Amino acid sequence: MGYLTQLDVENFKSWRGKQVVGPFKRFNCIIGTNGSGKSNVMDALSFVMGERAATLRVKHTKDLIHGAHIGMPVSNTASVTMRYCNDNEEELNFCRSISGDSSEYRINGKHVTLVKYTDELEKIGIVTKARNCLVFQGAVESIAMKNPKERTKMLERISQSLELAEEYNNKKDALFKAKEDTQFHFNKKRTATVERKQISFEKMEAQKYQALVDELNQNRLQLSLFQLYHNEKGISDLVDQLGERKEAAASKNSTLEEWEQVVKTQKKEHGRVARELQQIEKEIRAQEQTLNLHRPQYIKAKVNTSHHMKKAQDARSSLQNGQKRRATKEQELAESKQELGELEKAWKVYERQAKEEAAERSADIQLEDEQLERYKDLKELARKQAAVLSQQAEKLHWEVKADREKIEFDKRRKKEVEVNIKQNQTLLDDFTRRAEKLEEYTNTCKVSLEESRQQGESLSEELQRGRQRGEEVNQELGEVLQELGNASLASQESKRQQQRKELLESLRRLYPDTVYGRLMDLCSPTHKKYHLAVTKVFGHYMNAIVVATEKVARDCIRFVKEERFDRETFLPIDYLDASPLNERLRDVRGAKMVVDVVQYPAASTATLQLKKVVLFVCGNAMVCETIKEARSVAYDGPERLKTVALDGSMFSKSGVISGGSSDLRSKARCWDEKDMRQLKEHKENLTAELRGLMKLKRKEVDLKQIQSQATGVQTRLKYAQNELDNIRKSSLSACLAEISRLESEIANLVSQIQMQQDSMEVKEAEMKRLKDRIDQMEDLVFSDFCDEIGLDNIREYEQEHVKKQQDVDRRRLEFESQHTRLRAQLEYEQGQLEQQKKKLKKLEETIAKEEQAMAEQKKEEDKLLVVVDESQTKVVDLKNRLLGKKSEAADAKAGIDQKTKSLQETSRELVKLQRVVISAETALEQKRLAKHNLLLGCKIQCLPITLLSGSMDEISEVQLESESEGTATTATMDIYEREARMLIDYSSLETSAKRLQGQEQVEAQLEKLKEVVSSVEGVLQHTTTPNLKALEKMREVKDKFQGVMEAFDASTRAARKCSQEFEQIKAKRFRLFNKCFEHVSIVIDQIYKQLCRNTSAQAILSAENADEPYLDGINYNCVAPGKRFMAMDNLSGGEKAIAALALVFAIHSFRPAPFFVLDEVDAALDNTNIGKVTSFIREQSRESLQIIVISLKEEFYSQADALLGVYSEFNECMFSRMLTLDLSPYPLNEEDSGSQKEM
Repeated sequence: MGYLTQLDVENFKSWRGKQVVGPFKRFNCIIGTNGSGKSNVMDALSFVMGERAATLRVKHTKDLIHGAHIGMPVSNTASVTMRYCNDNEEELNFCRSISGDSSEYRINGKHVTLVKYTDELEKIGIVTKARNCLVFQGAVESIAMKNPKERTKMLERISQSLELAEEYNNKKDALFKAKEDTQFHFNKKRTATVERKQISFEKMEAQKYQALVDELNQNRLQLSLFQLYHNEKGISDLVDQLGERKEAAASKNSTLEEWEQVVKTQKKEHGRVARELQQIEKEIRAQEQTLNLHRPQYIKAKVNTSHHMKKAQDARSSLQNGQKRRATKEQELAESKQELGELEKAWKVYERQAKEEAAERSADIQLEDEQLERYKDLKELARKQAAVLSQQAEKLHWEVKADREKIEFDKRRKKEVEVNIKQNQTLLDDFTRRAEKLEEYTNTCKVSLEESRQQGESLSEELQRGRQRGEEVNQELGEVLQELGNASLASQESKRQQQRKELLESLRRLYPDTVYGRLMDLCSPTHKKYHLAVTKVFGHYMNAIVVATEKVARDCIRFVKEERFDRETFLPIDYLDASPLNERLRDVRGAKMVVDVVQYPAASTATLQLKKVVLFVCGNAMVCETIKEARSVAYDGPERLKTVALDGSMFSKSGVISGGSSDLRSKARCWDEKDMRQLKEHKENLTAELRGLMKLKRKEVDLKQIQSQATGVQTRLKYAQNELDNIRKSSLSACLAEISRLESEIANLVSQIQMQQDSMEVKEAEMKRLKDRIDQMEDLVFSDFCDEIGLDNIREYEQEHVKKQQDVDRRRLEFESQHTRLRAQLEYEQGQLEQQKKKLKKLEETIAKEEQAMAEQKKEEDKLLVVVDESQTKVVDLKNRLLGKKSEAADAKAGIDQKTKSLQETSRELVKLQRVVISAETALEQKRLAKHNLLLGCKIQCLPITLLSGSMDEISEVQLESESEGTATTATMDIYEREARMLIDYSSLETSAKRLQGQEQVEAQLEKLKEVVSSVEGVLQHTTTPNLKALEKMREVKDKFQGVMEAFDASTRAARKCSQEFEQIKAKRFRLFNKCFEHVSIVIDQIYKQLCRNTSAQAILSAENADEPYLDGINYNCVAPGKRFMAMDNLSGGEKAIAALALVFAIHSFRPAPFFVLDEVDAALDNTNIGKVTSFIREQSRESLQIIVISLKEEFYSQADALLGVYSEFNECMFSRMLTLDLSPYPLNEEDSGSQKEM
């Protein structure tokens, strides 16, 4: 097998310049310090084998150039050349160089592509994708910790079955989708088969049913032509009668218009008077509004004037009291000044007397100069001997003097405090009296305010109720007027109703107990939504008169003819033959019986008889919400039913469908006409109540006046309350606090004075004792001197001169104290007087301000009073004018009433003629409506009626829900005119049916035709409706079935093809993977035994999925020598490393490369395991492969054949150097024997 000879590296990573790594032996170790660039040898091998830059610990290819990692590349290119020697000793050079961001590949100097390059590497056993010759640093530990899935992926990579994984998944997904498509088309095939059988059966049923339908349509055509033919004959007769009657009504109408013009003139005059009356009432309301606006302002101005007047009076009272206090203060100040002058005068007299007495004393005792000098020396000697005592006595003297001055000051202060207490007590009494008056005033104001509040609340509640009731009344009145407006019919219709009402009243007077009234008055729908439906079912019985017996009915008919009233229908209860009610129809879903939506008046004695009448009129008719539901209930059940929708569309048993006629809504309003009388009465009551509520609004003036008075009282109460609060919270509390403070100050002064007097007495006694001791010492010093001058002691001489001086000093001190006290008192009283003057000045300003405000308010009050008086005068004048206009309006109204009576007489005569016209028009309208319904029914049923002119497309439904009645009537008349212009071809109608003349013959023939149609309809009803589109659908089903079969065959072929392709790729992938797996699972146990140097060791590989092992994990378990079976996670680090190496060597043995490079695989091994691994590697290197190991452990690299030492140098940046040592000259056996001898 070939081997790697050397690597030529140029500017690659840490290798600067051109360097040679090698030559390599069979077992090589690369050693060096950390960071020297050992792993860069591994990167160089990976690079030259075609690995991407991301696996070489850089982001870009250009970063592999030496110095690029610090931004200082030494060159633009770098290259690595691998020199390989094959079995024939021929050298192959694989070179990869960097050029910019791309790489260039060369083999033996020849430029090749990457694909060619990798193919040549694979030829010598190097598979780049599988990395079958490189084990990077840390890869052994990661292999030991791989999970089963990761082991599977590793085996797939080395077996190259991973390259088939994407194709395998795509084929598998395609097979799954093909199977789903096959199942889907199989289901469609089964459904199409069932559908084809079903449609064949429906085709036969549809042919039978179509024959019956054709027969029914022919019978319906004969019935419709018969009805249309005789309807047109009736219309032509009615048109002739209507023309004659309209001419007579037109002449009477001209007379009526003349009377209406006269009444209109009278009404214009009455309207003019009414407008003048309204204008006067408007002016009265405006003047009352002005009066209501200015009267509260006048009251407010009057209240403000009283308030300012009250404040001015209070200020004058306070000014008078202040002036009295100022006079008292001025008198006290004058007395203080007088007392101060007398004191100064008395002091001057005393000083003069003291000087005269001193001059007299100096003449009694005279000392010579020598004696005087001796006296001074002795006095100085005595002073020195008694200096200490003199100092103590002097100190006590000054202390006593200070205490005496303090006592005098405290006494003066006591007098001042007593005066202040009297002043504050007087002020407190004033504030107390003021507070009592204010409290009495506030109580009075509160009582007045409470009364005003109660009155205001009472009036407010009354007015509020009045306003609320007024709004309610206005709203109710509006609703009533709206209902009256909506319910009002045209003038002619109202007159017709009046005539009918007169007829019914006349009949009730003649037969009070047996004539019950009109059917529409005796019953009503339970809800407004049923009005149209019930009106449609009642039909011409709406205005029928219900009577008790047939005899009464005949008598009533005779009376109608005699009085020439319009035609009426009577329903005698004893003559009616009502069919029994079908209770089973109450259970029909989505429908109600018409008799159940009709209600009767409560507590009526004829309720049971009325139910019989309603049952006769309605029968078993049903009512539904919509047309669709009505059609379904009418025709989709086992038997046909008469059904009506809420919009008036009716489906009869015969199959005739009639929509709502043009005047159906007008007829439906008749249910509301019986409420007209109650609405009118309610309107009159509301109008009267509204007039009463309008009178109630006059009390708003009283309310505003009360509110204004209450506002004034509340303002005065607020001011009084504020003043009272200020007196209570500030003034009274301040006075009491000041009095309390002054009283406590007096108590303190009294105690201080007493304490100072006691202290002063003690000090005077001490001072006397010291004086006696000093006198004794002086007597000793002056004893000889006193004998010489003839005195008992020296004090007799000194007292004559000193005592008087002391007396003068004492008097001077008393004078100064008294003078200071009077001066301070005088200054205090002057300050009080100045404050009193400022207060008086402020009160004078307040009085002037309030008088000015009072004058302004008085002017405003007089001005508003003039406005109020003028408004009241105008209101009185306008009310007098109003009375005159009311009488004039009453006269005009009487004239209108008289003219109106004449107009009404003419109107009644016109109404009689119009009733005749209306009767003819109604009959004509019914005929036209019947024709329209017949044509519409023919159009809906698609009957083949032949038209000589016109088209069936011109027939449309009558508009019942137009925006206005006028629009609906116009549209209806347009429809009737178009239908009148249509000419129908009656040639297909039998001649005998055309020749019928009498009404009875026509009715008999009509019933016969209806029976024929009903019989065919009965057969169709009992026949289940088949699928009429079965013939058309048969062809569609055949085409669909053919398409489904073709799609099913195509999907089956596609699924078979996908299955074959999937099985092929599955077998190929399984073969590749299984070949690798079986080889590795056999070899790994042997390798593990060799690594452990123990035959008891076991290594087992097992697949979780035996059928497709590459889809699930590969379990790897080892049994270490001398230990029980444990999971891989529970093995020690060394045991895991040995197991991982066993797996690495086993995988490598499947696809062996010529050399094997391992990076620090001994990191987790101890010395014992290192010995086992090195022994195994040496054996493998001798037998089958070349091994290069990067190691840091001496126990490992000492067993190698050659050492390649990597060391680093520094010059601007670190670069690697290589040293090679061939260890073959040093056999391991000799070293082993040598080491044993040393041991």
